Amino acid sequence: MLRALSWLFGLFTVIGVVAAAYGWHDYQAHQDRAIDTDEAVSFTIERGWSARRVSRELAAAGLIERPLWLDVQARLDGKAAGIRSGEYVLEPGLRVGDLLDVFADGKTVQYAHTIIEGDAFWQMMARLQDAPRLVHELPPSEAGTAARGEALMTAIGHPELHPEGQFFADTYRFPSDTTDIAFLARAKRQLDRVLAEEWEARDEGLPLASPYEALILASIVEKETALASERPLIAGVFLSRLVKGMRLQTDPTVIYGIGESFDGDIRRRDLRTDTPYNTYTRGGLPPTPIAMVGREAINAVLNPESTDKLYFVSRGDGSHQFSQNLADHEAAVRKYQLNR
Repeated sequence: MLRALSWLFGLFTVIGVVAAAYGWHDYQAHQDRAIDTDEAVSFTIERGWSARRVSRELAAAGLIERPLWLDVQARLDGKAAGIRSGEYVLEPGLRVGDLLDVFADGKTVQYAHTIIEGDAFWQMMARLQDAPRLVHELPPSEAGTAARGEALMTAIGHPELHPEGQFFADTYRFPSDTTDIAFLARAKRQLDRVLAEEWEARDEGLPLASPYEALILASIVEKETALASERPLIAGVFLSRLVKGMRLQTDPTVIYGIGESFDGDIRRRDLRTDTPYNTYTRGGLPPTPIAMVGREAINAVLNPESTDKLYFVSRGDGSHQFSQNLADHEAAVRKYQLNR
């Protein structure tokens, strides 16, 4: 009896050793095998997926054969908790054993979206609605610009701020699971950083009491010209007018006050209709920015060109004619605007 039990124990031991050896060999072979694809494929890991869920989804997509072995690797290597969500491009020839490193590195597919200089908040939001791969958590456009602005500023921790001008104009890259709120929070942080840097390096003696006032004026400069070379001079004109107590009398603020109903034509009655943004009827700066800005406009306002010019008018080719006095300005208006 004892001999029989000893024989059975030996047999089971041999079977166990053989099974373990076969399993280890199969595990190693599976890890060394390339994923099953002849071309680059997209694979998305959703937020909250476990290593087990990832391995099952890979198997369901036909990329690996034995999800169990990927589970085992995740636990043996301690990489189960390091998997990052997002969209990945898996190239042919990639080893199964290297998949977890790819997912832990988090080198996901990046998409790009640009906040355009000179866009008002409602225009920025309309473009953002069409941005590829963003997850939209803000109220839909049907809720209205004001409601969307309030929801956004509350969500990013600035409920006291008007949303206009608060997002730095630039191109941003982001992974596919990024929310619109996270995207705009990043643009807000970038604006705060750039504005603080430029304010710290500003010229002395500017008639601007705060970075916010600089941002307001920068948005006006942004709307007045697309020529980078003109921005410091236009900023200098506006600052000179503020110092002298003159009204800014700039059309873009009037247009902003009209709102989304503006039809493209500014009329004499528009210049006479008082709104908080009509710089023909009111002195000083408008209450908020009127558009999104880039660094160049902020820099122009805080490091303006010194000038004795107080007026300018569009030449119709994107540039402006600058004048020192009203008589020269009216002559320039007749030449470049009324006659044309």
